[in-house]
Amino acid sequence: MGDGGLVRTALYEKHLESGAKIVDFHGFELPIWYTSIQEEHLSCREKSGIFDVSHMGFFEFCGEGVLSWLNSIGTQQYINFASGQCGYTHFLDNNGHLIDDMIFAVDSKNRVLGVPNASMISIMWDWFQSNLPDDDSITMRDLSDNTSIIALQGPESSSILEIVLGKENLVSRFRCQEISVNDLGITGWIQGTGYTGEKGVEIFIPEIQAPILWDALLNSGALPVGLGARDTLRLEKGYLLSGQDFLWPGLGVDSEIDFPEGFLARNSAETNVPFGLNLDHDFIGKKSVIKSMDSGAKWHGLLCQEKGPSPRPGHLVYDGSDHNAKIVGYVTSGGPSPSLNRTGIAMGYLEGVVLDQELWIQASSRRRIRSIVVKPPFV
Repeated sequence: MGDGGLVRTALYEKHLESGAKIVDFHGFELPIWYTSIQEEHLSCREKSGIFDVSHMGFFEFCGEGVLSWLNSIGTQQYINFASGQCGYTHFLDNNGHLIDDMIFAVDSKNRVLGVPNASMISIMWDWFQSNLPDDDSITMRDLSDNTSIIALQGPESSSILEIVLGKENLVSRFRCQEISVNDLGITGWIQGTGYTGEKGVEIFIPEIQAPILWDALLNSGALPVGLGARDTLRLEKGYLLSGQDFLWPGLGVDSEIDFPEGFLARNSAETNVPFGLNLDHDFIGKKSVIKSMDSGAKWHGLLCQEKGPSPRPGHLVYDGSDHNAKIVGYVTSGGPSPSLNRTGIAMGYLEGVVLDQELWIQASSRRRIRSIVVKPPFV
């Protein structure tokens, strides 16, 4: 535990050794950057990067029929998933509002592991508990407090991973396994997932082992990457950010951005995410999703066509540049893209628009920036 009740991960001292700028992130003291967001971002895109994501949760679900149960409550159709396979899913409330998005890893037909977002760990624990079968056939364990999570991402991630943990621990995209015996004695779980859109893995290990693995990855060529670049990396790929691109109304809190009331209360169809939604099975909130499939606002990408102030969350989006233009939506995530020479990119909920349509982002009180509607990823 750090100052003011903030939580320090097992890698806190390692971050300080690397010169990290530490910030409060959902109650955790975590690095926002080590050198610069630009340098760390490009290293991950072009070479490799390692992230301390130990603030994320880690749940275990066990029992006969666990895949059928997950299938009945989430948007992903898990019933046909094989052992060693990962999948992305949304969990909705009875009104169809997105509570959280999660990655699940199937260890066996009777054991599944899941990763809730940092700010939603207790919320999702309670929600899962309230939806467990009445016959006690499914049990849960919260492994979050004793688990460190290190993400190794980038084109060179496989070669670095092989050096550090051996060929037996190489996993392909959305595959997973228990960590095999290795020279460092690292134990735990590894899966081919991440939040950057690059090739890579996320490694779940006991806290005591985290500094050992972190040093080994650094010494093998990986660059430490902070939360700042993690955000720009996910934005370039069009990945949702919980609490910013959607906000469950059941939390009873308002967005930090001045959106219209309920603006971020969204379902899976509105988020427009091209994976994780399967309508061939029943799940909680399905009726709302179906109703929104062909109407209403959708989450789209916006690529700026001229230089100027960067798009930021809360910026209005118009269908024209003059005073008669109509508002078609709001930016929920935006900023300069490090991979595109700092061209402005944004994601936002827009209504009645089509791909390649010109729109104008109110990027400052005096300036609207011309942009076009695109389907992410941006790079």
